[in-house]
Amino acid sequence: MAKITLFNPNLNILINKVGCLLLISLFIAALIAPFTFLKPPHHENSSKTKKHILLEKPLHNVKLPMFSKINDVKEKKRQFFAFIKPAIEKQNKKIMINRKRLLAIKKRYAKGVALTKIDKRFLTHISQKYKINSQLKTLAKVEQLLLSVDIVPVPLVLVQAANESAWGTSRFAKIGLNFFGMWCFEKGCGMVPKRRNKGAFHEVAAFSSVEEAVTKYLLNINTHAAYDVFRDIRGKLRQNQQPLLSEVLAAGLLPYSERGSEYVLEITNMIRHNKQYF
Repeated sequence: MAKITLFNPNLNILINKVGCLLLISLFIAALIAPFTFLKPPHHENSSKTKKHILLEKPLHNVKLPMFSKINDVKEKKRQFFAFIKPAIEKQNKKIMINRKRLLAIKKRYAKGVALTKIDKRFLTHISQKYKINSQLKTLAKVEQLLLSVDIVPVPLVLVQAANESAWGTSRFAKIGLNFFGMWCFEKGCGMVPKRRNKGAFHEVAAFSSVEEAVTKYLLNINTHAAYDVFRDIRGKLRQNQQPLLSEVLAAGLLPYSERGSEYVLEITNMIRHNKQYF
């Protein structure tokens, strides 16, 4: 993976420390990667399936831009990012509202102020949503929640969406608004891959709106065990009051693809090469 040059020496020290954690976690992540929402190994854009794709009825009512018809690369990038970005910003804003509420509860609790019934209901609800152990003590529960209830930087989400959906031209993006290659495991929950291995039963999830797709993607990153390293890196950056740099956080997405480090490098390069569009 290419070396990331940072201007803040404290952040360099932080990343070196996080690197040790990352190396230890990669082996574990590799084992559980097959169980996460990984993209299929191939995009289904071959000439053999093109006719079928044209006849396949979308599983949503969203009017998508015809990204495949935009020949100008810069214009395609501008339109794709403009189409996805509002949903990302909206969901990140919702996440930050809950995060600020958690920080306020932590501050009051540290001062010995008893939790209100509303606080307790909020903690119960959000702990279930983010799959946090309900048996944890209050302060430990809030600390665990703060690792999970946090944003994913817009540039990182944008380039993953572009990479996973071939800039909005893949079958899964057009038919099911799945810009992130997420899988589901119930019959009829999405689209059956044409090249699914014999004996496999997963489908590629379908969504009714871009907002729903982005919401599920963010929740997956913030809850799935495969992305513990991602959340640890983000937590260290927060702890040291450092910005959430997309290039740094991309290292925590190693389990997202079967391609591993090659995928992380590609995502990192996409972030650098597309900054003008963010």
